[in-house]
Amino acid sequence: MKLTRLALLASFTLLGACSILPEPEPFTLYRLPSAQSAMPANHGASQRWSLRLNKPQASEALNNPNIAVISQGDVISSYKGSRWSDPAPVLLRNRLLDGFQRDGRVTLLSTDDSNFQADLELGGSLQAFQTEYQGTSAGVVVRLDALLVRGYDQRILASKRFEVRQPLSDVKVPAVVAGFGQANDQLTAQVVAWAVEQGQKLAPAPRP
Repeated sequence: MKLTRLALLASFTLLGACSILPEPEPFTLYRLPSAQSAMPANHGASQRWSLRLNKPQASEALNNPNIAVISQGDVISSYKGSRWSDPAPVLLRNRLLDGFQRDGRVTLLSTDDSNFQADLELGGSLQAFQTEYQGTSAGVVVRLDALLVRGYDQRILASKRFEVRQPLSDVKVPAVVAGFGQANDQLTAQVVAWAVEQGQKLAPAPRP
C-alpha cells in the first residue's frame, strides 16, 4: 500500500512538472532558394585540378540557423518564427558547390565534410548574411572574404572580397528568403568565375 502511494505521488509530480514547461515556439524552416537558370553550364575547358570547398568562418551571430536582420543601428536580430535549414556558412558552401557543379569546368570537387585532399581549397570569412534596413528601404547583404589556398601546405594563393546587395520590395519573410536566394546566386557566379580563373594560373601541374 505504501509503495502504491509513493508511485502515485511520483506520477503526479511528473505530470505537474510537465504542465509548467513552456510550449516550444513553432517556426517555419526555409531552404536557400535558387533560380535554376542562374548558373548555366560553362563550355570552357575542363580543369584537371581538384577543389575542396570549406565552410567559411563566421561570427556567432551568423553561424546558426536564424535569419538575421539589422533593422536599426548595429543591432542584429532575427525574424521570429523562421529559420534556415542550416547555418549560414553551410548554406553558402553548399550553394557554391552547386554553382561549381552547374558551371562544369571543375569536376573534381569535395567539401570539408570529408577528409579528401585537394589541389586547392576555397574558404574564407562570411562577413554578412543578413537583411539590412536603410531608412525605409531594405535589402539583403551577403559579403564573403574568399581565400584560395594550396591544399598540401595551406599557403594562401589568392584572396578577394565579394559583396552583393539585393534590394527588397517586400519585407515579408517569404520575399526576404527569395531575396537571399537571388543574392547568393549572384555571389556564387562571381566566386566561381574568379576561382576558376585563379585556379588556371595557380593550381599545381598534374602529375604525368
